[in-house]
Order: sequence, then C-alpha cells, then structure tokens
Amino acid sequence: MAQRMIWNQTAYFGAGSISVIPEELQRRGFRKAFVVSDQVLVDSGVVARVTDLLDAADIPFEVYSDVQPNPPIENVKAGVAAFAASGADVLVAVGGGSPQDTCKAIGIITTNPQFSDVRSLEGVAATTSPSVPIVAVPTTAGTASETTINYVITDVERQRKFVCVDPHDIPVLAVVDPEMMATAPRALKVATGLDALTHAIEGYTTLGAWELSDLFHLKAIQTIAASLPAAADGDAAAMERMALGQYVAGMGYSNVGLGLVHAMAHPLGAFYSAPHGVANGILLAPVMAFNAPETGEKLRDVALAFGVAGAAEMDVETVRKAAVEAVADLTRALGNPTTLREIGAREEDLPALAQAAFDDVCAGGNPRPASVAQIEDLYRSIF
Repeated sequence: MAQRMIWNQTAYFGAGSISVIPEELQRRGFRKAFVVSDQVLVDSGVVARVTDLLDAADIPFEVYSDVQPNPPIENVKAGVAAFAASGADVLVAVGGGSPQDTCKAIGIITTNPQFSDVRSLEGVAATTSPSVPIVAVPTTAGTASETTINYVITDVERQRKFVCVDPHDIPVLAVVDPEMMATAPRALKVATGLDALTHAIEGYTTLGAWELSDLFHLKAIQTIAASLPAAADGDAAAMERMALGQYVAGMGYSNVGLGLVHAMAHPLGAFYSAPHGVANGILLAPVMAFNAPETGEKLRDVALAFGVAGAAEMDVETVRKAAVEAVADLTRALGNPTTLREIGAREEDLPALAQAAFDDVCAGGNPRPASVAQIEDLYRSIF
C-alpha cells in the first residue's frame, strides 16, 4: 500500500525567523502581498511586526482583517473578492487557525473558481489548481495549519462546521516564530496547546496511522506534555518547544487523519462558538477512554510520554487508564473547562450534536467505530 506524506516546500523555525519573509517573497518573484488576519491581531500590533518588514523592503501589501473566530463562509467570500480587487499575487496568513483557514479557502477558490460555492469544498474536493501561494505565519502553538492540507469553515446558516481536505492548499512557506505567539493571553495558549496535544494523540491512534506518522506524533506528545504548562505561563523556552511540537504534530495528522474528538468538537464550535481548542480539551480524555480497547499498546506510549511512573510495567488495561488520567490531570491543571455546560451547551441539543459529529469527516478515522447513540452518550457523560 502506498503511503503519501505532504509538507511545506520550505519552513523556518525559531525566534526572529519572520525576518526571512521579505527575502523569501522577493526571491520567489512576488510583487504584492495580501495579508489575512483578524482585527485583534491588527490592534495588538502583531500584524505590524510582519507588515513593517514588508514596508522596509518596499513590498506593497493590503491587509484583510475581517476574519472571525470559527470563520464563516461569508468571511471567505468577502476575502476572495477583496483579494481579486487588490492585485496581489501572494497571500500571507498571520494568525491562529481562523486566519490560516480563511486564507487557504481564499487561495483555493481564487485559482479554482468552479468551487466559489464554499460548501462545495467540504471533504476531499476535486480541485485542479494549486492555491494562490501562501506564506503562513502562525501566532498560536496549536492548529499547525501552516503545514497541513486541511482547513475548517463554519456554515452559520446550517449551524455546522465542515472540514476541507486538499493537497492544493498547503502553504509554500511556513514561518514558525515563537515570538509571534508570546503575547497571546494564557487562556489562548492553553486552548491552542490542548488542540496541538489532541492532534498528536488522535493522529497517533487514528486508523490511518503508520510508522512514519507515529514518529512525528510520539515526538509531539512528548514535547507538548513537557512544555505546555510552562509555555502557558509565559516561559519563552517552553513556548519555542511548543511552537515546534505543534508543527511536528501537524506534519503527522495532516497526512493520516484524526478521530472522534475533532468530530465532536466541530459541532460545539458551530452551535455555541466554542473555541476549538477548549472543546478538544473537554473531549480528549473521555474519548481516549472510549477508544482505549481498540488502541493496542499505543496508550502505553502516551503514558510514557507523560512520564507516568511504572507505565512500562503496568498491564495494558491499567496503563490505558493511566494515560487517560494523565491527560485529564493536565487539562484540569491548565484550567480548561471539563464539561459542556461550561461552554454554554444545552441538553436538548445533544441529539443534533451527536448526529453532526457522526457525519463529520474526522469520525471516519476513529479507531473505535461509534454510533450516533454512543456519541450522544459520550456528550451526555460530560454535560
């Protein structure tokens, strides 16, 4: 069986690495940049750290800052129109998952106008042309959108989020600069860090996992488990490790898929605008427990990565429980919510949430098949 792995053409890492952006744009012959971000990052001066570099290098640019959290279809459509009017020839995404995902959709629709109905991009879209070139500059250590072939858009009208999977959307250049992540508030660092941990653990246990992806995911689990608490509290060295760890997780899961945590988190974002990482943090340990019987020895590796004492000698059922508890302990210690009620969920919505999760593309990668009724029971158990 052939196994495909797709990553960026080029990536830079380390404090101050955004300094390479002007040179890279000029070397590639780009004439004008279209910077995609959100207003919070503009107002806080984070976007200016990139645009000041463009100014200094006499590279023209325009900023599109209308991106909303859990970006809706309308953001994409407006962005496509604004990009077309700008005369730019390269996209620069500055932000977390929302600007990154919006940027990918803008780039794909621009070069594949037959998919101008944004909903038509759901799943594995049969696009024929690579996106407008994207330079991805993440400002959170979480989504790894800068190295994945995935993006998520919200359909507000139908109250659902949908995943798009497209090798044509991967950024040509990723610049992973932990200094761009340093000013994020603690709650955001926690949420995005738990998102990264979920990518690593789900990617490690998903049905599509294989030896090469396992290497990435195990390293990511080790790095994130060791670094996230200190990174959340502002430690610069830990933040640099988190920036790398989340990227390594993205190198894996982008190519092999995820599972039920993400399938169940997406409806929580669509129904209640719950931050994606917060939702993943609520769900990760309970879904790990549900999946445990179908994970072989992999949760032993998770326990070892978390430094659980005696994990190497425990019987498999005990070590699986220990791995789940280690993740639950970290989630609680970080202060992430642990119940659906805390993010505004309503009990009467649980059947609809369960159906939406069952229909989500990520559910297909889960190591243990789950019926709609079982998913509803999982939601109910953490309500």
